[in-house]
Amino acid sequence: MKAYEGMLLLQQQQQKRQRFTNPFTSLTEEIVFAILDFLGHDPFSRKSFSLICKSFYSIESRHRKTLKPLRSDFLRQILLRYPAIDHLDLSLCPLNEADSWDVILSLCKSTLRSIKLSPSMFFANAGFSKLVINCSALVEIDLSNATEFTDSGAAAIAEAKNLERLWLVRCKLVSDIGIGCIAVGCKKLRLINLKWCLRVSDLGVGLIAMKCKEIRSLDLSYLSITKKCLPPVLQLQHLEDLVIVGCFNIDLDGLTNLKQGCKSLQVLNMSNCPCISHVGLSSITNGAECLRQLNISYGPTVTLDLAKCLQYFSELQSIRLDGCLITCSGMKAIGNWCTSLKELSLSKCSGVTDEGLSLIVQRHQELRKLDITCNRKITQVSINSVVKSCTCLTTLRMESCNLVQSEAFVLIGQCCQFLEELDVTDNEIDDEGLKAIARCSKLSSLKLGICLKITDNGISHVGTGCPKLTEIDLYRCIRITDVGIAAIAHGCPDLEMINTAYCDKVTDASLKSLSKCLRLKVLEIRGCPGVSSVGLSTIAQGCRQLTMLDIKKCQNITDVGILQLAQFSKKLMRINFSYCSVTDVGLVALATISSLQNITMLHLVGLTSNGLVAALSACRGLMKVKLHRFFKQLLPHSLLDHLQSHGCVFQWRDKATAQLDSD
Repeated sequence: MKAYEGMLLLQQQQQKRQRFTNPFTSLTEEIVFAILDFLGHDPFSRKSFSLICKSFYSIESRHRKTLKPLRSDFLRQILLRYPAIDHLDLSLCPLNEADSWDVILSLCKSTLRSIKLSPSMFFANAGFSKLVINCSALVEIDLSNATEFTDSGAAAIAEAKNLERLWLVRCKLVSDIGIGCIAVGCKKLRLINLKWCLRVSDLGVGLIAMKCKEIRSLDLSYLSITKKCLPPVLQLQHLEDLVIVGCFNIDLDGLTNLKQGCKSLQVLNMSNCPCISHVGLSSITNGAECLRQLNISYGPTVTLDLAKCLQYFSELQSIRLDGCLITCSGMKAIGNWCTSLKELSLSKCSGVTDEGLSLIVQRHQELRKLDITCNRKITQVSINSVVKSCTCLTTLRMESCNLVQSEAFVLIGQCCQFLEELDVTDNEIDDEGLKAIARCSKLSSLKLGICLKITDNGISHVGTGCPKLTEIDLYRCIRITDVGIAAIAHGCPDLEMINTAYCDKVTDASLKSLSKCLRLKVLEIRGCPGVSSVGLSTIAQGCRQLTMLDIKKCQNITDVGILQLAQFSKKLMRINFSYCSVTDVGLVALATISSLQNITMLHLVGLTSNGLVAALSACRGLMKVKLHRFFKQLLPHSLLDHLQSHGCVFQWRDKATAQLDSD
């Protein structure tokens, strides 16, 4: 009898355990990985997912492949938590201790494929060389803005025999010698970016072209190179993307004897190259039958001859002519091209007329993106042609087209309902235009800065009709009040950026409404006198993803609001609180935000040198600080040297200011 009762009790216990067993534990790791892949990089979703149960927490740690730490002293713990990291972004995390290199090498040696290093990194140390030599899986290194990177560092990189992608943007101490070492050692390179490497000449570029035959992407922007290096570059059989922006010494007209251009070339950017003519352009594009994107902005005059030399590129989909003078014959020739463009940019072009633009859009009816910013001669005639011909537009930028009347914006809303991005800054749009544009339900970005006719009524239509909106710019829209902002906050829950700078009718009520937008990352409310610490506190508590905040000239914001930011806005990276009523107390509290990189603090009457020293000493990741020059003589040189050695740039301003307390 007792044995029977014991068995019955055991069965009941087993049934009870089964009843309370976590159903998620039955999911395989492959299924959980698939779910995490679907979530992508959304921090809300990933964090919530990992906290469901212990197994999910463990699986999420093995799934994560990329990591961007803020502090090197936590590096070991983080890498132990995430053992499968293959991309390590150290741009915010200077490694000034040799131990940090050893930590990375010991924990990521077999998995690390990509590394982005801090601009403040000292590259002559043995740790970096050891990392490059021993991480055999390393295929990508980003050293952009590394002012200390020299030819000796380049020699160390040459040991990365499997390297495929390398960024050396603004590494101004690198010369042809260092580039030669990389060319000889890294023959598997597919991408190299040498933008602003001012000591690299034709010799270094030629060595890359001769030794690295697998190059697909090459950026030579702002180098002191001439046409001499282009023949070997154009002979690269796999080259797809060539960027030679701002290469003022290149005279392409001298390449007429070039028998064949680069057949594989798909993207060519020659903007800011004033020496280009239709002869040189024909030479460099000769044989480039796969050319899809061309950028000659701020370059030659677009004449009939220049337009004709591009008319037979059947694959051409995108062309940028920003800042160029376009002749009437040039516009007509573009309108006669055999290809049908998908993207056309005529921003700040002179010579664009209603007749010419109408001819172009009638031929290129498959346009998806059109930029006619600052085309001050076009009228509603052009807009009529655009909206009737290009009904599938997803992007339309038309800032400061001052002759376009308000009726045109009604047509845009009626005819271009696939729009995702619309910029009508400084235009005559009114509430009727906004009501029509609100029919564009896919709209994600709307820029309405300096549109003085719009009111809450029009903005409310946008809030109702555009639920996918993530970005809205209302800069100096002086008739917008809390009612309009509330409509946007309520109707656009995925809002990530809003600019209400100098909207003087916006108050704390707007910030309370926006605090419900949990994905908000960028908030610009400078010059809004009705905003105070009360509203800022609601933003800090509700918008935990905030990364950029501009509260300049919000004089009713005090330490109370800043203390709330310090407590809740742990992802804040950039802040401007000039002219606010903030003292040392608020500044020292801000210094506890480990992600903070950029601070602008001018004309703070309550700020003292002692408070500034305390705050700057506590900040670990600062990259840029903007201060009044008055403080330069009061800060210890040792502190400034320490911060600058860690990559921080100080910008000193001389503007007249109120009396400053130096105590």
